[in-house]
Amino acid sequence: MQKFQVDKNGFYGEFGGAYVPEILYKSVHDLQDAYLPIVESEEFKAEYRALLKDYVGRPSPLYYARRMSERYGCRLYLKREDLNHTGAHKINNTIGQILLARKMGKTRIIAETGAGQHGVATATVCALMGMKCEVFMGATDVERQHTNVERMRMLGAEVHPVRTGNMTLSDACSEAIRDWCCHPRDTFYIVGSTMGPHPYPDLVARMQSVISEEIKWQLEEKIGRDYPDYLVACIGGGSNAAGTIYHYASDERVKIVLAEAGGHGYETDHTAATLHRGSVGILHGAKMLVMQDDDGQIEEAFTISAGLDYPGVGPMHCHMARQGRSQVLSINDDEAIYGGYELTRLEGIIPAIESAHAVAALSKLTFKPDDVVVLTVSGRGDKDIKTYLDNKQMAKEYGDF
Repeated sequence: MQKFQVDKNGFYGEFGGAYVPEILYKSVHDLQDAYLPIVESEEFKAEYRALLKDYVGRPSPLYYARRMSERYGCRLYLKREDLNHTGAHKINNTIGQILLARKMGKTRIIAETGAGQHGVATATVCALMGMKCEVFMGATDVERQHTNVERMRMLGAEVHPVRTGNMTLSDACSEAIRDWCCHPRDTFYIVGSTMGPHPYPDLVARMQSVISEEIKWQLEEKIGRDYPDYLVACIGGGSNAAGTIYHYASDERVKIVLAEAGGHGYETDHTAATLHRGSVGILHGAKMLVMQDDDGQIEEAFTISAGLDYPGVGPMHCHMARQGRSQVLSINDDEAIYGGYELTRLEGIIPAIESAHAVAALSKLTFKPDDVVVLTVSGRGDKDIKTYLDNKQMAKEYGDF
């Protein structure tokens, strides 16, 4: 993993770092100094592991998808993060960060959210720990993810609709950072993905690494070896992807395939395919690949998936893609909808639309019958039922829905 880990200055190759306003300098450096001693302590590990087991419900199953395996001519296993408490991988990270915030003496929690899963997970752990929670969410996403908004409110969080830009995830991140600037002393910002200033990309990846840690021993139990031939995950900011590949990043026996949101096509102006379209820039405190114009102005991302609707991608993933370690596929909206219906009809599992991008990537790959493929179902599709129904014509070739 060393080749793809963060260095002492917070960089993954040329990507990463901490580019923050002066008012946040102390908060970020306090976090940089505090996070490793805390998260590597035996006390933290014991409490974190106990909550993952008894509260989150880990380990999540590694399920052999027989009918999908037959369809794609491989041995396909699904890592069922959709079965976690709150319905996605996000809870792995928020459990860890709320414990860190408490150790650092913070009393107020803020977060950004796109599809709402990170917001729900943050509101959940704040309710668990009795801490004040405020979530920033683009007004567009507030409308299309209404159920998750009400879940957050029921959990006691205050949800702030953000009405700047295109009113989606990137704008929510910007507003959360502005709030942090106004309340640096008592506030801890629980970042939801492998983005933001160092140490967040590393911190979030560490919290999500439980995914690949479990994959290793689960594969050993099921097939007698601890590595697959392929790992497949969707990627926006990159947290579930980071967790899926964490313990395999330097294992050249394993092919890494990441599915990003193509929207109407990565060659169009309506896309969120940053690894296809992006150039090096600074966004939300880190150097990464971002979608920007010739003047360096951030372009709006576009995708049917609120959780992948981000014009950047985390620095670890930028570095791995630039090094050729990961294969990145652009999945269009219609392909993702089809993938979601396909998994639903063949395995009885309704995936989040984010995860459906990973499912759709299978049709773009060629497997051998003995290939072991592990695909992370990062979240469940309850929140996306209306979107699936409104766009079911995109999947019409599959059958009568």
